[in-house]
Amino acid sequence: MSLLSAGHIGGIVATLALVSAVGLYAGSKVKTAADFSTGGRSVSSSVVAGAIMGTLVGGASTIGTAQLAFQYGFAAWWFTLGAGIACAILGIGMVRPMWESKVETLPQYLVKTYGIAMGPISSIFTSMGMFFSMIAQVLSFCALVTTLYPMDPTLAAGFGILLVLAYVLFGGVWGTGLTGIVKLILLYVAMLSCGIAAYSMSGGWSGLSGSFPSFPWFSLFGRGVSRDLAAGFSLVVGVLSTQIYFQALLSARSTSEARKSAYISALLIPPIGIGGILVGLFMRANFPQTVSSEVLPLFVLKFLPPILAGVVLATLLISVVGTWAGVTLGISTMLTKDLYQRFLRPQAGSGEALLVQRAVIVGLCLIALVFVSGNAGSLILSWSFMAMGLRGCTVLFPLLGAMFFPGRVTPQAGIASALLGPLVNVVWKLVYPSGLDPLYPGLLVSLLALVGLSWLAPKPVAECKQ
Repeated sequence: MSLLSAGHIGGIVATLALVSAVGLYAGSKVKTAADFSTGGRSVSSSVVAGAIMGTLVGGASTIGTAQLAFQYGFAAWWFTLGAGIACAILGIGMVRPMWESKVETLPQYLVKTYGIAMGPISSIFTSMGMFFSMIAQVLSFCALVTTLYPMDPTLAAGFGILLVLAYVLFGGVWGTGLTGIVKLILLYVAMLSCGIAAYSMSGGWSGLSGSFPSFPWFSLFGRGVSRDLAAGFSLVVGVLSTQIYFQALLSARSTSEARKSAYISALLIPPIGIGGILVGLFMRANFPQTVSSEVLPLFVLKFLPPILAGVVLATLLISVVGTWAGVTLGISTMLTKDLYQRFLRPQAGSGEALLVQRAVIVGLCLIALVFVSGNAGSLILSWSFMAMGLRGCTVLFPLLGAMFFPGRVTPQAGIASALLGPLVNVVWKLVYPSGLDPLYPGLLVSLLALVGLSWLAPKPVAECKQ
């Protein structure tokens, strides 16, 4: 039986209508494949920031954060906190070399230093990591929809696919950017409302501190120092190694606009997690038997005025779909540009590339539907942390080498780094599922391969002067 009232439905419909109108406007700006993937390099800092945050701030940072806070407390802040730190690093040191390279994808940038073999290696492994992020968004969507209206999770995921296709197929970067701005404004209203309500009903800080011991509930390391540091670090290395965030930056009209968008994102993302944490703590103290994935939507339904609750629920829905769509756009761009156009159809024109990219988006969504059907109810943020870590182990050190030490790293070293890092990450996770976080050995092996093989490579012999 649905928990929605007429007020809830009215708020949901009005919010979805607003975002749909923005999406239709964004679709009118897409004329070519370049418009679709990088906005024709004519986008302002606000739209670029919207694209970044429209992808980073989704189901994991809202529903997933409340879920983890319900179980462990403030350790759930690492997702949005790590994302903000990563955006600051992007602005400080990585925007200029990437933007001035005039490429469209991260693999294209890596190929310039490490050779053509680097393209498919980095594309495949980073796409795998990003696909796990898709899974986190699908799980968030299912938790939200099944809370509002009981149904089979697979059916809910199918409904989500339709929304994702409508969101991104005709808008690309323009769609994720413009709707990202609207979404961010709504999301701040939503999470601010939830956070204030939860804090007030908890009795303020004295009420919260009286309900929970300081550890683990008010510690950033409530799950253990090693585990939670790995969670935050995975966000940093994952964002710095992910196509969609660089893709958004590459759409800016100048390096200054791109840098400004990164700083805006760094400032605005971390506070969003606090609202989810406060909701998770309130629900844990008062409704400890709640299904953890349903903590945030149930709080909205039970404790916010109906119309405001409808706006918040629609905003959560848009946030999840927006991140799902943004990640899917990033994967499809890499697979189309770096595999299809480079190896399968080098002669493919702009129209064909755009058609293929849209077909890839549809295929990814269908694969996600099959994959999620067997993983309903799992911890949302665990998928997000794993996804970020896997692509960080693939790309981070080869990318830093290409950016800052292009004359010292060798093609063989870069390829070995991009291959061994993610392989060690995956194998370690399978062999030691409860041991040291696989991010650490994966990054270590990636770094040692890059530095060691570059150092061992034969050095050119200087010509003797006669």
